[in-house]
Amino acid sequence: MTWSQVPIYLQCIIIPPLFICIYASWAFFKGRKSLSDNIPGPQSSSFVYGNTKEIFDKNGWDYHQRMRDYGGLSRFKGLIGNDYLYIFDPLALNHIFLKDHDTFEEPKALISTFTLLFGSGLSATTGAEHKKQRKLLNPAFSIRQLRNTLPLLYPIVYRLKEEITLDINKGTGYIDVMSWMTRIALESITQGGLGHTFHSFDGDGKSAVYENAIKLLLPLSFQAYHIYRDLFHSLDKLGVTKFRHLLTVILPFKPVKDIQNAIDGVKEASIQVLKKKREALEKEDDAIEVGKGKNMINVLLKDGVNAGVAEDELIGHMNAIIFGATDTTSSAMSRILSVLAQNPDEQSKLREEVTIARKEYGDLDYDKLQSLPYLDAVCRETLRVYPPGSSVTREALKDTVIPLQFPIKSKDGLSDIDEVFVPKGTEIYISILGANRSKTIWGEDAEEWKPSRWLRALPSSVSEAHLPGVYSQMMTFLGGGRSCIGFKFAEMEIKLVLSVLVEAFIFEPVVDVSWDMGLISTPRIKNSTDIMPSLPMKVTPVSNCEQGISK
Repeated sequence: MTWSQVPIYLQCIIIPPLFICIYASWAFFKGRKSLSDNIPGPQSSSFVYGNTKEIFDKNGWDYHQRMRDYGGLSRFKGLIGNDYLYIFDPLALNHIFLKDHDTFEEPKALISTFTLLFGSGLSATTGAEHKKQRKLLNPAFSIRQLRNTLPLLYPIVYRLKEEITLDINKGTGYIDVMSWMTRIALESITQGGLGHTFHSFDGDGKSAVYENAIKLLLPLSFQAYHIYRDLFHSLDKLGVTKFRHLLTVILPFKPVKDIQNAIDGVKEASIQVLKKKREALEKEDDAIEVGKGKNMINVLLKDGVNAGVAEDELIGHMNAIIFGATDTTSSAMSRILSVLAQNPDEQSKLREEVTIARKEYGDLDYDKLQSLPYLDAVCRETLRVYPPGSSVTREALKDTVIPLQFPIKSKDGLSDIDEVFVPKGTEIYISILGANRSKTIWGEDAEEWKPSRWLRALPSSVSEAHLPGVYSQMMTFLGGGRSCIGFKFAEMEIKLVLSVLVEAFIFEPVVDVSWDMGLISTPRIKNSTDIMPSLPMKVTPVSNCEQGISK
């Protein structure tokens, strides 16, 4: 069949998406400059895809290890021959996140994606607008606010403990820890942060919608990342966000549609939460929902109303907070419990510490929770070796030069490179994993999980590296003006959940699990084709073991 024989109605269906894809590709790639050919890096494996399939492979851990072997800065090929930088050198990171932060911003394509996904909140703004929004949100994540929030989280964690016990009593031999960590993370930020419950522990269809939306966003986003990012950014000039949203319906990209469907459910919930909280505040009835006025949304709403913040922006903040606080924290808690299950001696040591503390003080307040040395060491070491997000990207807004603390060997092997010229528009892949596991910084055992390293003085090479991270001289929560605004909330929540669960239960592995490298690392049963994250573990009440010993 020739094109002229194709029915007109089919031509009308095929041509617009084809035109849009061609336009998107042209708009994205036109005018891009090249980096120096003497920067080391792997050979391109495909003219079309470059090295992107390997870089963004969910099983790409070994490939990224090979990338780190080039040194703190290297180069790889993106789509249709475009050059990307791969960076984890500490001085380079200082320039990107601190000294020259105005030169390096989230890629415009990524900002377009965040706008489409979450709305016009903190994750979708840059420059002065981002600073303004961050200033508005900072009080909601202050230490003072966290002290008020912690007591609100204890009932949620005790409910989790009860639900896990019921799950154990079903007698299946294992429970899905990832599922429970997603639920507790969702309820912690929504109840403690928004004064609203999604009834995640009720097990009904409605609560499952939100849990599945958040769990699916990560693997689906990774699958559709380049389509979503490059396509919709290039279509900015063709229409507003609502039009781009419409394109997710008519374009034949199923992962894109699935992501949007997942997000829409949480957006609608955010709108309803905001409506109820506005009504409550207007009636001066802060206790109308859970939290009794001490949650973050009350702080945000009161400050936002005074600052004249639009409703769309508030909803954008809420969407970003819900997803950001749920996916990263659930991944981190799941990983910690998984590592503890593989290291029973360390798990026992942690159990002893939290049990003694809780017997003496009962529910630990913020300061007591933060003062437990081994709990702190376990959290820091796991977040160092296994950061939930292994990378972020930045784009050079103008021609610039990036210096290196540790010079790299040139591709031809004839010279050392201690700085690199970076053309405007260059995208930079920042390896959080590379910085956190650098042997030059952390020592020869950098890739080993050793909580004990935090119980003594760290090597001088750590402090001398001057990594710009906001948390424990590592890059897990980034640094500078786009660091994770809620990292102290996440740390508090993780420690609270661990202190209660490790005191009550013994965690053991039951199947081989692999962790997918995505926007956020997620676990799956090894060799499983199911896209839904899962972490089956044998969980036994400590009381059962104590009774067995006494008998």
